Amino acid sequence: MELKFGMSPISWSNDDLPQLGGETSLETCLRETRRAGYTGTELGGKFPRDKVALEKVLSEHDLKLVSGWYSGLLLNNNLENELERVKPQLELYAALEAPVLVYGETYETVQNRQNEPLVNKPVLPDSEFAAYGERLTGLAEYCASQGVALAFHHHMGSGVETERELDLTMAHTGDALGLLIDTGHLLFAGGDILAVIERYGHRINHVHAKDIRSQVLKAVDRDKDSFLDCVLRGVFTVPGDGVIDYHAVLRALADKKYQGWIIVEAEQDPAKADPYEYACIGYRALKQAALANDYAIVN
Repeated sequence: MELKFGMSPISWSNDDLPQLGGETSLETCLRETRRAGYTGTELGGKFPRDKVALEKVLSEHDLKLVSGWYSGLLLNNNLENELERVKPQLELYAALEAPVLVYGETYETVQNRQNEPLVNKPVLPDSEFAAYGERLTGLAEYCASQGVALAFHHHMGSGVETERELDLTMAHTGDALGLLIDTGHLLFAGGDILAVIERYGHRINHVHAKDIRSQVLKAVDRDKDSFLDCVLRGVFTVPGDGVIDYHAVLRALADKKYQGWIIVEAEQDPAKADPYEYACIGYRALKQAALANDYAIVN
């Protein structure tokens, strides 16, 4: 079985918190991503959206576009309108042969609002998951018809944050909708990473590998602290620098025959956590865990 390792640009520049790396150039981000050993990258705010320009900058650094975030609104939008919204981004990804588009539910999300505590996240009644799942499935089927898989990202501060909310989403969607498992977000939300991999391994089509600083997580007050407050305090870090057992995670993924990309993603303050240094830490930890579980790493 084979894995490919990519890196998210969020360690260099945070689009939701411009004070974190706002001055860092895209050139620095991509050069250090490749130097740390990664062969792919997700899209970020500083990337060009023109196909020719994007191809050029990626080629200059010998990197592939793997995926990127799409801000979905299907909690409060009809499928027809959402299909129009997604088309420009989907067309770009298809043109560059990116394998995955990451769907994040952003209707009334508090993930990007520093003045909104985590407790104010949107809550979808159980009775509405069936209709929501039908719309998600329709979007995923359309994306697949264009050559790009859709991966659903459970996320802190959103309408699908907890393991239970993820279970309801998976139960009411078809197999066209893949699952992006984000280890850091799942643990932050109180979920069981290995149990989720066991249940949905056949639907996992993308992985975000981030770690958790337990001492920061234990101090979180969900009635007062926003998601961005937690990021600023350093709740997230890279694999190998937190409490998640990545040998166990990679073993669980191997048991489910997962192959493809793993993206190291850790929202941190680059002034406190040098992006290149932490990119290297994450790469080494993942490589060690992958090789120990009989994965081959494709460079």
